[in-house]
Amino acid sequence: QVRLVESGGGLVQPGGSLRLSCVVSGINFRIIAVDWHRQAQGKERELVATISSTGSTNYAEFVEGRFTISRDYARNVVFLQMNSLNPEDTAVYYCHTRAYGRDFWGKGSLVTVSS
Repeated sequence: QVRLVESGGGLVQPGGSLRLSCVVSGINFRIIAVDWHRQAQGKERELVATISSTGSTNYAEFVEGRFTISRDYARNVVFLQMNSLNPEDTAVYYCHTRAYGRDFWGKGSLVTVSS
């Protein structure tokens, strides 16, 4: 069974940093791409960053230069380092992968940016 479990969210002040983690199990981690999405209250879910099976990365324009996605093949974990956070980054952040013709999602981790 494919599982994705996020952690690391919380409350942070504007300008601060957080690092999210996504632990992946039930699948060969080395062959999947993983991405982070987010959904703010009242808005649609949007793609934030993607990391391929080989470590290539892509970012949404609104996080380029502030967020960094990375992966640890030894621990089956994908990270999202978020710097220079602002209130518009407040959202539930979800980890996602697609395998066997299906989408798999974690339950999400809430990030709140507020003073």
